[in-house]
Amino acid sequence: MATFIHDKNPNSKELEKVLEELPKCPGVCIFIDIVDSTKIKYSVDIKEWGKKLNNTFNFISFLNDFPDNVVKGIGDEIMLYIPDKDLKAKSSYNDYYSLLEEIYATFDNIKNFPIDNLFLNCKAAIHYCTEVYNITYFEGANDYYGKDIDLSARFMSKSRTNRIVISEKFYEKILEDVRAQKNPEKHGCLKHISEKFIEDFKGIPEYIPFRVIDV
Repeated sequence: MATFIHDKNPNSKELEKVLEELPKCPGVCIFIDIVDSTKIKYSVDIKEWGKKLNNTFNFISFLNDFPDNVVKGIGDEIMLYIPDKDLKAKSSYNDYYSLLEEIYATFDNIKNFPIDNLFLNCKAAIHYCTEVYNITYFEGANDYYGKDIDLSARFMSKSRTNRIVISEKFYEKILEDVRAQKNPEKHGCLKHISEKFIEDFKGIPEYIPFRVIDV
């Protein structure tokens, strides 16, 4: 459970000690956003847009395997943080590659579903994080903070409908899984992965590499 950070003394030495001793919590950060979820609310009533949102969230079935890892919901965007220890403890989707394949398959199924107008399309960003701490500033809540969480959110600026943005760090973790399984590097959805892009992101003081998969 997250460490609750709260001290009414703005110069608290005790708080400094707690913060200094916090362990890092490596894992995978995922942002998933439902596309045009704001626009649709201006064209149809809640009977239609409410049902489509329900259908779409229900169709992202891998969320059922990580109910405790859904950290935030902001409008129609959700953030998951899956610590390495949680991922490895799962019976399914217990490595980085299988997690990516499930997200890709979900987006592909929504995009190509044989009945129209049941779902809204999605976009996503995935980053492997090392600079993260399991802390919260609100008692009883679970949350994660750190510069890798901020970077994960920034990757969403490079996403669009049916696109998954993948940080180079996450791509390297995927390749480790693929090689361990003795599969080629262009296995499965990796056949569709782009070359490496290197760009700057707001607030990040260095250029960051990433790739994309368009579904």
